Amino acid sequence: MITIDKLKAFGADTETGLARCLGKEDFYLKMVKMGLENQNFSLLEQALAEKNLEKAFELAHSLKGVIGNLALTPLYEIVCQLTELLREKTKTDYLPMLKKLLDLREELQNM
Repeated sequence: MITIDKLKAFGADTETGLARCLGKEDFYLKMVKMGLENQNFSLLEQALAEKNLEKAFELAHSLKGVIGNLALTPLYEIVCQLTELLREKTKTDYLPMLKKLLDLREELQNM
């Protein structure tokens, strides 16, 4: 079960996340769970597999907003890098970044 202490240890900025949820810990933790279950993670993986960079950008940008609002800093840093590379349609191997993002997500989900 995800807790505030586990999120802090993970590197999340829980003070900011809680402030965005009006200091309501239960609500914040519910939002974190919902954010980690966001279907855009799998849709992003699919778009990158299909080399659809425009769609991948839209999905990464959406995830950036969700993850940023939840103040999940380790995930946010990666999704920001991914979003900017996709914005520029940079020719690169996105799979290592995607894997890191998905691995961090899984780590949080397994708490």
